[in-house]
Amino acid sequence: MRAIGVIRRSRREGTSREEFEELLRSAGYEVVAIIEQNREEHPRYNIGKGKLEELRKLVEELKPDKVIFANRLTPSQAYNLWKELRVEVIDRWQLVLEIFEKRAHSKEAKLQVELASLQYEVPLVKEAIRRIKLGDRAGFKGMGEYQTRQYLKHIRYRMGRIRKELERVRADREVKRKRREEVGFILIALAGYTNAGKSTLLNALAREDIEARNQMFTTLDTTTRRFKLGGKRVLATDTVGFIDGLPPFIVEAFHSTLEEIVKADIILLVLDASEPWAEIKRKFLASINVLRELKALDKPMIVALNKRDLTTEEDVRDKAERIEEIVEERGINVHRVVSISAKLGQLEELYDALEEVILTLPKYGAFEITVSEPEKVPQVMAMINAIGEVLEVEYGAETRIRAYVQTGMIKELTRLGVEIKRQSREDE
Repeated sequence: MRAIGVIRRSRREGTSREEFEELLRSAGYEVVAIIEQNREEHPRYNIGKGKLEELRKLVEELKPDKVIFANRLTPSQAYNLWKELRVEVIDRWQLVLEIFEKRAHSKEAKLQVELASLQYEVPLVKEAIRRIKLGDRAGFKGMGEYQTRQYLKHIRYRMGRIRKELERVRADREVKRKRREEVGFILIALAGYTNAGKSTLLNALAREDIEARNQMFTTLDTTTRRFKLGGKRVLATDTVGFIDGLPPFIVEAFHSTLEEIVKADIILLVLDASEPWAEIKRKFLASINVLRELKALDKPMIVALNKRDLTTEEDVRDKAERIEEIVEERGINVHRVVSISAKLGQLEELYDALEEVILTLPKYGAFEITVSEPEKVPQVMAMINAIGEVLEVEYGAETRIRAYVQTGMIKELTRLGVEIKRQSREDE
């Protein structure tokens, strides 16, 4: 499929040409031309009339299959552009949905993509009905008014069915999540801009080999893997990548997936340290905006500057300091900014930061466990080692064990007939 790309920049909005071209390639388009314009939005065509004429000549000359705008188009603008160019015109978010459709493999991901696509289509169908009443065009995709109205009803019915199915998926995931907490897992969500290296980091943490390609939106399904950090059992979940200006309809459609971030104990925000500072700053702030929309900024957060092997130590330190300045200026809840190379397994700073954060979690703390029956000591020790970390053991008529334990497992320990006393932060 051949495409012409269009980028309009203004004081309020702007798109990275490199990112837009990467989106086009990820969707499988051959980019035959890209035109750019700096101006405020034209209400009728998005771009100015002079640039529209330039675009019309390019379409006549290059005969692309589509014209793709890096900006969001209103339904009216999309129709006006189609009328002038006589070629299919889509915008950035339709392009993203095309990529999502190619990447969706599980039933849940396919349902989420379908829901987002239908939500996007609703205003287009409404615009088609309005145009019919004005006598301006024949329906939506060649349908008449009655067929178009029936199609709108079908869209709304289908959206309702998908939401119910996704609600069931969400309920099942909540049951699994609670069980994981009960058996002593700390939950970490890997979040961040698309193609920052989250899947590669998950591989490095879990020492597994999950698909990790150097392209946008490789991960649409949540992938959860376990690993041990000291004596602590941890579950890390890879989530769908963010993108600048992620629209509400995509956030809503992927709510059951993005909820993994909301329910996590710790957010691990991954950035690509090898990119120019301007790009890192833009992607960091875009990610923070998504987390704010998800109401997840109250979670403990670690920012991981990944791919440090692709730049210098001095460059990474400078970028880390700049992020810390932004964090301080804006009052963002970030515990630490660390540098890593997921590809090379260089995660020492990250492990240290995670250890620090885990010890501050309400669900994880220091306890003194008193075992009065000697024959139960091995069983109690084995359970603690499985769900926490033994700090000190004092043997005697009664065995006293001081340990870090996930609070969800206290009930399991008490069933063994032991006495458990939580220690104060000062004692810890």
